[in-house]
Amino acid sequence: MKGCRPRAVKQQQFDYAYLFGAVCPATGETEALIAPYVDKNIMTLHLEQLSAKTQTGRHAVVIMDGAGWHQASLVEGIRNVSILKLPPYSPELNPIEQVWSWLRQHHLANRCFSGYDDIVDACSMAWNDFISDVKRVTKMCSRDWLDVGN
Repeated sequence: MKGCRPRAVKQQQFDYAYLFGAVCPATGETEALIAPYVDKNIMTLHLEQLSAKTQTGRHAVVIMDGAGWHQASLVEGIRNVSILKLPPYSPELNPIEQVWSWLRQHHLANRCFSGYDDIVDACSMAWNDFISDVKRVTKMCSRDWLDVGN
């Protein structure tokens, strides 16, 4: 109907799960972490996870925005990970933002969840579906300015 808002389910309670994700645009390899809250400690755990997954002799560069838990100091003890901070108000420069949009569009939007475990399950299934197609991962996350060679 013209002039009518579409109907959608509405969540009445508030539980949250936070999905931290990283993608290598060259290989399509990914890492993710789901947590009940966000802070520097959780971000450090995710960066340590990336460090452990990064092949010997390689270096991971993580693109981050200005969120409070996105601090350059988080990688001080991690030798093979660096942080590239984006300018303020420029989420379009971060390829992972397209991933979050895809996850919402294909799996997470307009749903009700029975609680935290249901949210974690939905996030896990959404992430696993996203990474099941390596071509989708590399296409969505590649940028010409990211190619620094092998």
